[in-house]
Amino acid sequence: MTKKQIAVSAVQALKKEYPDALCSLQYTDPLQLLIATRLAAQCTDARVNMVTPALFERFKTVDDFANADVSEVAQYIKSCGLYKTKSQDIVAMAKMLRDDFGGKVPDTVEQLIKLPGIGRKTANLVCGDIYGKPAVVVDTHCIRITRRLGLHDLKDQKKIEFALRELLPPEESNDFCHRLVLHGRAVCTARNPKCDECCMKDFCKKCL
Repeated sequence: MTKKQIAVSAVQALKKEYPDALCSLQYTDPLQLLIATRLAAQCTDARVNMVTPALFERFKTVDDFANADVSEVAQYIKSCGLYKTKSQDIVAMAKMLRDDFGGKVPDTVEQLIKLPGIGRKTANLVCGDIYGKPAVVVDTHCIRITRRLGLHDLKDQKKIEFALRELLPPEESNDFCHRLVLHGRAVCTARNPKCDECCMKDFCKKCL
C-alpha cells in the first residue's frame, strides 16, 4: 500500500470505530477554545475542563481577559501547570485580539500563531473546529500513531503537519486528528499498544 492508501484506510477505519469525532475540550465560543487549548499544554483535557467553567464565568469576553490582572487569572488555572506562563499568555493574547484583530479570533493559522502562546497545533484546532477549515492537529497521539502507520518518519511538528496534509482528504483531516486522540488513549498507547485490538492492524506497519 502507498502512504496515500494507508492514510485513506486509516480515515475509514477510525471513522467506523469512533463515529463521534469531537474535541474533548469544553467551550462555547472561539475565545474559550483558544484559551482552553493553551491551558491543555502539558496538562490533560480533563483537568482543563475542571478549571475553565469558573475561569469563563469570571472572564466572559476578550475585553475581560485583556483587562484582567495576570495574578488573578493565574489563581484560576493554577492546577493546570505552568500557570504563570499560561496566565501571562492568556492576558497578552486577549490584548492582541482586542487591539489588532477587532476582538475576534482570527480564522487562519498564519494570523493565529502571531498570538502569544499559540502554536500551529492550537491554530489548526481553532481553524478546524471553529471555522470548518481543513486542519491537521499534530499532537503527541497524532505523531505517534501516524509514524507507526508508516505515514512519515519525521519528528518536527510542522513538517509532520504538511506531510499529512498531502496524504489526508482535506474534508476528513480535522476529524481524523480527533479520532487519533481517542484511539491513542484507548488502544494505540505510547507504551504497550494493543495491536491485536486495533482497527488498523491489517495495514499498520507496526502491527504487520
